[in-house]
Amino acid sequence: MVIFFLLFLYFHRGWRAQMTLCGPKASGVVGLLFLHLCYPWDTGCVALSPSSGPLPRPLRLKRSWVWNQFFVLEEYTGNDPLYVGKLHSDVDKGDGNVKYVLSGEGATSIFIIDESTGDIHATKRLDREEQAYYTLRAQALDRETNRPVEPESEFIVKVQDINDNEPKFLDGPYTASVPEMSPLGTSVIQVVATDADDPTYGNSARVVYSILQGQPYFSVEPKTGVIRTALPNMDRETRDEYVLVIQAKDMVGQMGGLSGTTSVTIMLTDVNDNPPRFSHKFYQYTVPESLHVESVVAKIKAVDADLGPNAEMDFRIVDGDGLGTFRISTDQGTQEGVITLQKPLNFEERAIYSLRIEATNRNIDPQFLTLGPFSDTTMVKVAVEDVDEPPVFALHLSEMTVSEAAAVGTIIGTVTAHDPDSANSAIRYSIDRNTDLERYFNIDATTGTISTAKLLDREVNAIHNISIFAMESIALVTVTDVNDNAPVFAIEYETFLCESARPGQVIQTVSAVDKDEPLHGHHFFFDLTAQAVDNHNFTLRDNKDNTASILTKRGGFRRQEQSLYRLPILIVDSGSPSLSSTNTLSIRVCRCDPDGVAQSCSAEAYMLPAGLSTGALLAILACIFTLLVLVLLIVTMQRRRKEPLILEEERDVRENIVRYDDEGGGEEDTEAFDMVALRNLNVVQDPMVRRDVTPDLPSLFVSRLAYKTLPDNIIFREFIWDRLKEADVDPSAPPYDSLQTYAFEGSGSLAESLSSLDSLSTDSDQNFDYLSDWGPQFRKLADLYGNRESRNPFS
Repeated sequence: MVIFFLLFLYFHRGWRAQMTLCGPKASGVVGLLFLHLCYPWDTGCVALSPSSGPLPRPLRLKRSWVWNQFFVLEEYTGNDPLYVGKLHSDVDKGDGNVKYVLSGEGATSIFIIDESTGDIHATKRLDREEQAYYTLRAQALDRETNRPVEPESEFIVKVQDINDNEPKFLDGPYTASVPEMSPLGTSVIQVVATDADDPTYGNSARVVYSILQGQPYFSVEPKTGVIRTALPNMDRETRDEYVLVIQAKDMVGQMGGLSGTTSVTIMLTDVNDNPPRFSHKFYQYTVPESLHVESVVAKIKAVDADLGPNAEMDFRIVDGDGLGTFRISTDQGTQEGVITLQKPLNFEERAIYSLRIEATNRNIDPQFLTLGPFSDTTMVKVAVEDVDEPPVFALHLSEMTVSEAAAVGTIIGTVTAHDPDSANSAIRYSIDRNTDLERYFNIDATTGTISTAKLLDREVNAIHNISIFAMESIALVTVTDVNDNAPVFAIEYETFLCESARPGQVIQTVSAVDKDEPLHGHHFFFDLTAQAVDNHNFTLRDNKDNTASILTKRGGFRRQEQSLYRLPILIVDSGSPSLSSTNTLSIRVCRCDPDGVAQSCSAEAYMLPAGLSTGALLAILACIFTLLVLVLLIVTMQRRRKEPLILEEERDVRENIVRYDDEGGGEEDTEAFDMVALRNLNVVQDPMVRRDVTPDLPSLFVSRLAYKTLPDNIIFREFIWDRLKEADVDPSAPPYDSLQTYAFEGSGSLAESLSSLDSLSTDSDQNFDYLSDWGPQFRKLADLYGNRESRNPFS
């Protein structure tokens, strides 16, 4: 006999155990049933044994296993395998000779069994919405022989539901409509949310509805999801669309339940709740008296805020003095009232007509009659404009008789006509000569008297049928136009081109004008002249609307290279014969800011090949060459101008003063004397020295010796002037300004001057020959001062 252990969990209702007696007695052993009840998260179980109470009498059944369902909680999140139940056979004595085997859906992949103890565990999380139950087969085998000790039997593991699915609106979002002005509580649409949880277990699938957005205009029934109007008389003309957000929540809407939302767009449909309205209460139109019958006089429109058939209306003339003269009908496409002429107009008989017109809705809804009359009226005044009408003869056919013997000039009769206009202009008469080719008759242009112009012969022509013209004396002569003017630029264009312009950039759009007035309007064609077509700088695009665009062919324009371009453009009109003209567009290259606004432009002109003729270019070049020759002649003559032979007297010695800031003394020490005297321009003038005469050097040398007898201030001044004169007459001196430095001690020292420049002129007996023995550093001094007797100071 086999004893089975079962485990199942009933959510929200506590734990229930259902015991099944498994089979009749076997081998004289009473079958026992042990039921283990345990929570999946507990470690201990409670065992119910026969000692808990008497067992019912076993049934006599075919030997097999009988199972109730196992229950497993879905979405188990524990770390350990979930305990499902236990299998045990009374053949199993606990000595390990019996092993338990599990097969069927999910065996070994989801459900595993301990072959020694019979414990069944679930190794994976189960989802009831994917699979609600599993069918398994269990069998107890002899471990040594691998033969079954009990027959194989099936059992079901049912997945217990939890609330893990929110309600979903499978048909959402929704779109619905309801007539405007509907009463309170009008049903609009029903929304349905489905919950994938088990509807037969708990409240996981019990859904209630609520409205999150759309109040106070609409409401929703919590249980059915039916949306109804919450306000009466909602007006489509004020607002025609509402967007609602509906929520469905499970667990009967309790806290902790899951929810889902959907949107519902509700459109208010139109009803005929608005009457037609004219924009004005008075309209006035003017028509010529020559208007033909059945012609349209005017169109008036009444505005109806409704749509479609609810805005359809009929017009009629309800009053006025033009009931028989005018008629009004409805244009079904535009819903306008069309007033047409029914009788001819005559300004002289009646100049103004008044009409009272009414517009009425065609489809009136009786339930909205309380909103007022669905019609409106307006006044229309039609003014008749006078037209210059032709004269009218008193008789359309005049029959006159004359004798064939009548002399020339005999009066036959008179015709009369009058001007029907109020001006009553004078009438002039004439004979249509196409009806009197032989000119037998004449007519007086003023009186209309007809007389014979030739002798008549009845046998040749017994009846003469002539036509008489009656015309108002006013003559209007219209001169017709011929194409005798060529098109030209509409204005004088001033085009600026930025140096940063890109290829293909539109820099100017030009148009043309023509003094002619063709019947069908002007049409101009633009193109570059033949000489300018192949230029590499610009191109032209005809826009086909009497304008043309000028585009750049390249970039990299530079003012330094060329600042002005002239582009010849050919403009042709559409006359017969067509005329054309060439217009030159000046394009100036400019420096522009980043926004493309010209900042500065040069004025150097440039002509494309078609701008100047060859003769003009040669003339310009000849002028430039002549100017260059004149400039060269002037420069040459200035250079050959004879220089003065006498030195200038007045000179500013301050230009030759050099200041030394070193610490050395002696000849370079310029701080040892007063420099104020050098700034005195009142110097003693020496005799003029000629540039073309070589100066007498000994005389200069003698004058230099005389410095010792002069005061210091005069000494320095004379010394500088002498040095300046020497530089001026020196033939080896450069022709440009040069810096001359001088070292002079003056005569104030007791040792007198130590300058080497003055050593040759002293009477000292000192011998400097010993300088040759001091080495190569003093060889130069030895050459200057040693062996003085044998040396010429001027060599």
